[in-house]
Amino acid sequence: MNKKTDLSESLEDYLEIILNLQNTHKVARSKDIAEKMGIQRGSVTGMLKNLADKGLINYEPYGFITLTLEGKKIAQEIERRHTIIKDFLFRVLQIKNEKADAIACRMEHAMDRPTVNMLVKFTDFIDNCPRAGADWIEAFVNFCSTEKPDRKKCKNCLEQCTTHYNSLLSG
Repeated sequence: MNKKTDLSESLEDYLEIILNLQNTHKVARSKDIAEKMGIQRGSVTGMLKNLADKGLINYEPYGFITLTLEGKKIAQEIERRHTIIKDFLFRVLQIKNEKADAIACRMEHAMDRPTVNMLVKFTDFIDNCPRAGADWIEAFVNFCSTEKPDRKKCKNCLEQCTTHYNSLLSG
C-alpha cells in the first residue's frame, strides 16, 4: 500500500501542521491543530484516527500527537514542496508573501516530486546562470509593470546581457 497516494489534500495538511507543531513544541495537541486549521476541535478527531490507522501518526484520544517515521517523511516532503513553490512565487514571480503562501498551500498537493525538482533546477538556473540572476528578475518585474512592454528597453537589456556575458568570458 502506498500511503502517500491514499492521502487527501486535507490529510496532507494535517501532516504538515503536525510537523510544524512537533518542530516547535515537540508534540502536537488536537486543540493546536484545530486552531491552526481554523476548525472546531471535534472535527480533528476523525482525521487523526484516519492518520493513525494509516500508521502516519502516534495518537491516543486526549493525548499528544507525534508523527511516525513514515508520517514525518511524508510531511517533510509536503513541507519541501510548499517551501519551493512559495519561494518561486514570491521571489521570481513577485507575488506578495501571504498570497504566495496561500497559493503554494494549494499547489503543493498537485505537484509531484519530478515537477518540484524541475522547479528547483529552474530556480537554481535563475540564481546562477550569468544570463539570469537578480538582474533578470528585476527586468521581469519591469516588464510586468507596464501594460505594453517597451521593446527598446528589451534591446538595451539584451545589449547589457551580451556585454556582461562577454566580460565573464574574457575575465
